[in-house]
Amino acid sequence: MRFAFGDAWQSRNATYRTDPSALSASLNDPQTRILPIWRGKPHLGGDGLSWATVTDPILAHARQPYLYLGQDGNGDVFAADISGWEPDVLDRAALAMFTDTSIQIHPDAPKGAYFGELRLAMMQLPRIEAAFAATARALFNWHRTHRFCSACGQPTQNAASGWERVCTTCAAKHFPRTDPVVIMLVTHGNSLLLGRSHGWPERMYSALAGFIEPGETLEAAVAREVSEETGIQVRDIRYMASQPWPFPNSLMFGCIAQAQNTDITLDDELEDAQWLSREEVLLAWTGAHPSVLPARKGSIAHHMIGQWLAGRV
Repeated sequence: MRFAFGDAWQSRNATYRTDPSALSASLNDPQTRILPIWRGKPHLGGDGLSWATVTDPILAHARQPYLYLGQDGNGDVFAADISGWEPDVLDRAALAMFTDTSIQIHPDAPKGAYFGELRLAMMQLPRIEAAFAATARALFNWHRTHRFCSACGQPTQNAASGWERVCTTCAAKHFPRTDPVVIMLVTHGNSLLLGRSHGWPERMYSALAGFIEPGETLEAAVAREVSEETGIQVRDIRYMASQPWPFPNSLMFGCIAQAQNTDITLDDELEDAQWLSREEVLLAWTGAHPSVLPARKGSIAHHMIGQWLAGRV
C-alpha cells in the first residue's frame, strides 16, 4: 500500500539554483532532462513521464528560466512551463472539471506522448517521477498566483531557478507557499466518519479535511475542523503520515481521532457526511457499495482508510 508524491529523489541540489554557470553547463549536458508542464498537466508517455532536452521544439513556448528540480541517478532534472502554447482544439469545460479527463497533444511531441491530468496518472507513474511532477505543478501554480509583491504591490520576477520571486521595485523576496492541511479519520467503535464536498465526483466519500489556521497545532486543527463540519467532538488525536498534495499547493497531515458523540450536524462546507461500518467501508473500498465510492487511489485518505481496514491503526 502506498500513496503518491511522497518520495524523495537523490538531491534537490539547492546550491545550483543560484549558480548560473552550473545551470548553463547542466542545460548543455545531453543527460539533462526537462519535464514540460502545460497548465498543471505533466507530459506523459508510455508508463511514465515524457521528457525533453533543451533543444526539443516542444519547449519553444517555455517560460524562462526553467525550474531546476535537482538530481536523480540519471543526472540533472528541470521542468518547463509551456502554458503559452494553445492547442488547436481545447475543451475548456473539461479543464474546469474536478477531474479533467481531456488530453492535449503537442504537434512536436513524441508519438504517444500527451499532457494529462496528474490526479489520473499519479499511481501509474514511477514513484520518483510522480514526485517530480507534483513539485513542478505546485511551483508553477505558485508562480502563476504570486506575480505581484505582497509588500508593495509591484510586479515580481522569477529567481533562483524557480524557487523565489523578487520584487522589481522594493527587492522583497518571496518564497514558494505550501498550505498546511489536516486530514483525519474519525472512528467510533467499528465505524468510520466519511464526508463528501460539493462538486466531488458522484458518490465519492473521503476523510474530513481542513486548513490549519495561524496559532493552531495539528491536534487543535483536527478537533476544530471535525466539530465545525459535523458537530462531532473528538479525542485521542494521533498523527499518521503526511503527503504533498499539489492541487494546488498543500501539505496534508494525516491524523486519526476517536469520536465522543455520533450525532452529525452538517455545516455548509460539506454536502454530506455519514458513519459507515467497517463492513460498509470494505464494500466501498472494493467498489461494491451501492452509494459510496472510496477516496482516490494514491491519496493519503485512501492510504489511511486502508490502514484502518487492515487493523493497523
